[in-house]
Amino acid sequence: MTPKAMDAPPAVFRVADAWRGEWMGPSVFRRGGSTLHYVGPADANTSAIDLPGVLLPGFTDHHVHLQLHPADVLEPLATGGLSRVIDLGGDPDVLAVLAEPDPFAAALEFAGAFLTAPGGYPSDRAWAPARSVREIASADDAELAVAEQLTAGASRIKIALHADAGPVWSDELLAEVIAEARAAGLPVVAHVEGAGQAARAIAAKVELLAHAPFSEVLPESLIAQAVGQGQRWVSTLAIHEPPERDIAIANVRAFRGAGGELLYGSDLGNGEQPLGLNPAELEALAEAGLDETAVLRALVGGFGRGRWKKRLTWMPARPTSILDLAAAVSVSVGDVESLAG
Repeated sequence: MTPKAMDAPPAVFRVADAWRGEWMGPSVFRRGGSTLHYVGPADANTSAIDLPGVLLPGFTDHHVHLQLHPADVLEPLATGGLSRVIDLGGDPDVLAVLAEPDPFAAALEFAGAFLTAPGGYPSDRAWAPARSVREIASADDAELAVAEQLTAGASRIKIALHADAGPVWSDELLAEVIAEARAAGLPVVAHVEGAGQAARAIAAKVELLAHAPFSEVLPESLIAQAVGQGQRWVSTLAIHEPPERDIAIANVRAFRGAGGELLYGSDLGNGEQPLGLNPAELEALAEAGLDETAVLRALVGGFGRGRWKKRLTWMPARPTSILDLAAAVSVSVGDVESLAG
């Protein structure tokens, strides 16, 4: 938020509608520092600043690659409705600089470099920026590589298991990499591609898949195992063409049917995409059977865990369709009062 807003005294706001896992109707919020607190249903007699539109927790794109975009995009991403983005593969030192707080931009969290086997994906890709790939050949390498990402400020570790594009680790070395990440207190995000790689990530109890699996339709028993251990999947459905898109959507339907949690992710940097919420990804989520509530949960990071700190989401009215969400704007908590004027 801006320095002026940080110094502003607490304020009470009345909004026509708000979403907190469900639509709450007219609601009262109180700002305290960089956090917006839900007070309760609005009372006509409450002394408050009236805000137009509706408020929601901050939206997150859980899979972007900022270095693959030619311009500085964090401010446009905020204007396009995103309060936070998660970069899943880039030069950790470059990302650390981009992640410095900016009151006008979407917040950035990052994984740092892709950790991969020697010669593994994406080490041979022309699009991969310098220092965005860290090859690991031993347990000692794994310890050092995780420490490098942690030192740069990484909040998770990204690993590549792409058997169709080059070597992948043995099960033993995969376990070593994951153990080092957990010892550092970092969750592991896996890119899985190729037959059997999703099964390996699930067996290794990786916390998050960077893409809904798209190489093969997973058996019900494997999906149940993933759900049972709390694994979450990032969607990225719109980047695919058939048959991979159809496979990914089938897996998402089964995963959600078994109780799995899906997170919104666009893989920004992969092909031409809008800066903000991607209507094509929203359409793909609807095709996969998600209704408005499920999409909102995917955007805020799950039910009951929406972010009301630093930045939040504002819309001119309650959406009437999933595509209406593309009209969202990210707003600083400190500057929320500006909506009234």
